[in-house]
Amino acid sequence: MRYAFIERHRTVWPIVVQCRVLEVSVSGYGRYRAHQAAAAAPASPTSGRLSDMALLVRIRAVFQEMKGAYGWRRVWRELGQRGVRAAKERVRKLMCANGLRARGEAKFRVTTDSDMDFPFRPTPPPPCWIASSMSTRQTGSGAAI
Repeated sequence: MRYAFIERHRTVWPIVVQCRVLEVSVSGYGRYRAHQAAAAAPASPTSGRLSDMALLVRIRAVFQEMKGAYGWRRVWRELGQRGVRAAKERVRKLMCANGLRARGEAKFRVTTDSDMDFPFRPTPPPPCWIASSMSTRQTGSGAAI
């Protein structure tokens, strides 16, 4: 009742003053206005929540378009880029319930025979010559004798 009064008289007095006099919060009045606007506006298919079946149709379209390579995270991201808002968990649950799983990477298969019978003898490393610093004597100037 108070919010309706404020709505009727908002051109006469400032909203903040009316809220203070009627002892209501400005944010409460804002929620009232948003609720009234949502109730008066016709429901469009893009606003609000899609049904599970409508969302599943879009999920399947993305999944088939990507040839089954996308998992739920990438499907969810792709839906967001296409303007379809849905929760990650909802997309994951719908994909899981309908058996939509991403193809895994092909496992590595060895195609050659590694049991080859040929002589293999590695060559030894070349010898390293190391000089000992103990065999030379140094003078005070740093030159070796």
